[in-house]
Amino acid sequence: MSEPAVAVDGLYKRFGPVMAVDGIGFTVPAGTTAGLLGGNGAGKTTTLSILLGLLLPTAGAVRVLGHDMLTRRFRALPWMNFSSPYVDLPHRLSVRENLTVYGHLYGVRGVRRRITQLAEELDMGAFLKRPVGRLSAGQKTRVALAKALLNRPRLLLLDEPTASLDPDTADRVRTYLERYRDAHGAALLLASHNMAEVERLCDDVKILHQGRISDEGPPGDLIRRYGRETLEEVFLHIARGRDGIAYIYDMEDR
Repeated sequence: MSEPAVAVDGLYKRFGPVMAVDGIGFTVPAGTTAGLLGGNGAGKTTTLSILLGLLLPTAGAVRVLGHDMLTRRFRALPWMNFSSPYVDLPHRLSVRENLTVYGHLYGVRGVRRRITQLAEELDMGAFLKRPVGRLSAGQKTRVALAKALLNRPRLLLLDEPTASLDPDTADRVRTYLERYRDAHGAALLLASHNMAEVERLCDDVKILHQGRISDEGPPGDLIRRYGRETLEEVFLHIARGRDGIAYIYDMEDR
């Protein structure tokens, strides 16, 4: 078997007295989508930042695309990318200008052609010349995703990829991500509070609570294991610090 796109083992990150990530481990095989779920402060953003090489862990091992991110991250970075609607691009530059700058930073060949392709696939043609500061929240979300796809990454880290999108556009983006994953054999790691989106896209999820993985598995397996109807119900039990299975048995006894 080929090496997984992401392999995390015994990962810890401490900020002063706070243990933000507390000994987690997981893998994400190539060609699959994994969900990283949890409430605010659960450790999702810290984990993503470590995977991107933006933060150094306090302890533990992180391998991305076969490379040790502590010593060889420069070998993995050209083949990975990150998208978040909460990270602003320069407001005065147009969408095309922003994408052109990032395309050159990523070393993309045929940047103009790649931007044209993404503009068509993500329906951005109408606002390519518009300054980013004048875009709607949904348009900014699509531009952030286009930026992350410029270098055709083998690992794509996604933070709320359909935030602020209307249902039709969100569905189109999810379909696009599924097709991209399948066509390129890419791995996607998704952090989202949209449980319906996670159920649709993810082959496997890890639910973080207070820096630890409280539970993990395919969405359908988790729903059945906890005796619930949706992944959101499972998430709520874990996020509120309850043992979901014990809670169900307790309710059945009443």
